[in-house]
Amino acid sequence: MSRISALFVGLFLIVVSSSTAFAQTNWPQFRGPGATGVSESGPAPATWDAAKATNLRWKTAIPGLGHSSPVTWGNKVFITTAVTSGAKDETRFGLYGDVAPVKDDPKHTWKVYALDSKTGKILWERVASEGMPKVKRHPKSTHADSTPVTDGKYLVALFGSEGLYCYDFKGKLLWKQDLGVLDSGWFYDADYQWEYGSSPIIYRNLVIVQADIQKNSYIAAYDIKTGKQVWKTGRDEISSWGTPTVYEGKTRAELIANGSKAIRGYDPLTGKELWRLSPNSEITTPTPFVAHDLIFVTSGYAPIQPIYAIKPGASGDISLKDGKESNEFIAWSKKRGGPYMPTPVVYGDYLYTCSNQGVLTAYNAKTGERIYQERLGGKGGAFTA
Repeated sequence: MSRISALFVGLFLIVVSSSTAFAQTNWPQFRGPGATGVSESGPAPATWDAAKATNLRWKTAIPGLGHSSPVTWGNKVFITTAVTSGAKDETRFGLYGDVAPVKDDPKHTWKVYALDSKTGKILWERVASEGMPKVKRHPKSTHADSTPVTDGKYLVALFGSEGLYCYDFKGKLLWKQDLGVLDSGWFYDADYQWEYGSSPIIYRNLVIVQADIQKNSYIAAYDIKTGKQVWKTGRDEISSWGTPTVYEGKTRAELIANGSKAIRGYDPLTGKELWRLSPNSEITTPTPFVAHDLIFVTSGYAPIQPIYAIKPGASGDISLKDGKESNEFIAWSKKRGGPYMPTPVVYGDYLYTCSNQGVLTAYNAKTGERIYQERLGGKGGAFTA
């Protein structure tokens, strides 16, 4: 089977290549600059059809499976994939309760691709790793879930237990790091392995990786030029799948990491914990992001489904007292309404959240006032991105 995301490469480039303005806009990491999920360039088509090539500039088949998103810089698009040597290579979609991992034993090849953003031509492909997967994956997951990241000079790809790799823009491997087994799975039973899903980020000269796994969770930074570990901070955490975010505030920079036991802020240059906030969902996947000088962090695994709007500059334990929705460092919060899989977006003055069932809710991003709520139309019954 062709890589499921082969279509998504084409769909993604409807947006980044449909106009000159978009072609000049970089999308360097998961959810774009600052993980906001918003680009002001455009215009983009309101509808498209990959099968019929409607509103597509090009479509390029990429073998294997991968939930990683494409990233762009200049005229290049980068994407990762994992290709099995076996006859069967598939993933599932939708909402269902099956948590058993896939028996995905054949040899795999983990690859990085660079494509021309105007034509879809493959400029180069590199094999990062080959072998048997070190952990199993969820039926809805793949072995290439982490989105690569670039700063325009370096391209960093993370394949979970298969390692961290850094390339230049010509495809030359500059360094690689073995991070050990990154076993993210169900906290109730260690046998239920679901694969690793957090994406790396770049801050100044550092590549930052959040590894919330079955045992010995941590967050760490590596020198982008050499791959040498700069700092590593242990995290008392169970598995999670969100990507960390750095916010350059008025007085300091803060590295924010979502997590089941607590949301935490760190000094991105040293790894020192600055603050923490709980409670949170037992399974966390949304990525923190910043808008209107507020740090938005959500999660939606029942029964705890919070939305937090956090002020920068916090210190210590900033958890809310019983019955309170705000304090010195929390502008506003909601006990329920946080999305399980999708990360919200802020556009203009509004925060938009979407549940797995397709219920869209708009809030005033600065105050938390609910503006409206409605069910989205369209095909399918699950919204997970």
